[in-house]
Amino acid sequence: MDCTFCQIIERKKPANIVYEDEDLVVFWDLHPNAPVHLLIVPRIHVDTLNSLDEGSVGIVSKMVLTAKNIAELHKIQSGYRLVINCGREAGQVIFHLHMHLTGGWGRGPSRR
Repeated sequence: MDCTFCQIIERKKPANIVYEDEDLVVFWDLHPNAPVHLLIVPRIHVDTLNSLDEGSVGIVSKMVLTAKNIAELHKIQSGYRLVINCGREAGQVIFHLHMHLTGGWGRGPSRR
């Protein structure tokens, strides 16, 4: 598969992974726009939110709960943003569903 995120999940491409479980992998964005900028990526390949169906819709709930937990671990629970871009017109570049967790604006540089 040509998907960058699938290759990261399969360990065929490097990434600074901070969390993983049976459903998700979380790693630092290569081009961060915040002191903390992590990507929360499902292990299953789903192109966009528009590609979700009844069998895969639960993954978004798990992504949100994981984002909350990761925000606590990185001490940004007092203020963070979650973004899912859906489609090229919204700025989606890699067509594998993913959520951006950004925050840490009030605490200085990232703790990569």
